[in-house]
Amino acid sequence: MLRPVFLPCSGSVLAAASLASLLAPTSARADVLYSLDTRCSLRSAAPVPCRVEVLNENDATLYRHRIGTVTETIRITDAPVRMALWDGNGKQWKSLTGAAARFSTNTVCFNGRDLCVVNPNYLNSVRQQNAPAMAGRDLVKVHFGPDGRIDATCYDQGCEVKLP
Repeated sequence: MLRPVFLPCSGSVLAAASLASLLAPTSARADVLYSLDTRCSLRSAAPVPCRVEVLNENDATLYRHRIGTVTETIRITDAPVRMALWDGNGKQWKSLTGAAARFSTNTVCFNGRDLCVVNPNYLNSVRQQNAPAMAGRDLVKVHFGPDGRIDATCYDQGCEVKLP
């Protein structure tokens, strides 16, 4: 049986950065790091083919998910780690409330199941880069505060714990 574990802030940063490495308007200075043809889903729908482009732009990494005619962009910044979703209607970045990775399904999801992407290569690299912390783990969740910064990280059954 897996034991719930809550990491201190430094472990949370690692978990969030790992989840993120999985976009929004970009300037001419954005460099495409890689593209991935995979499957994505929006708002809990069944996964469909999609393309994910990962771009380096200034001090952020952008993950542009093209799902049919819809494009969803996630921005991740470091120091401190923050994650945001581009709101095309409001023309602004909105902080994510959470991100989760489920290794058994190779899926990374943002804001519950609002946006999910299948990325086995990425999740395998997360396990390899942090083998001791990820050993025997299936679910990793990160919760973000209103400013987009990490305020909680949990693993497996620990994510079911309700704190007072």
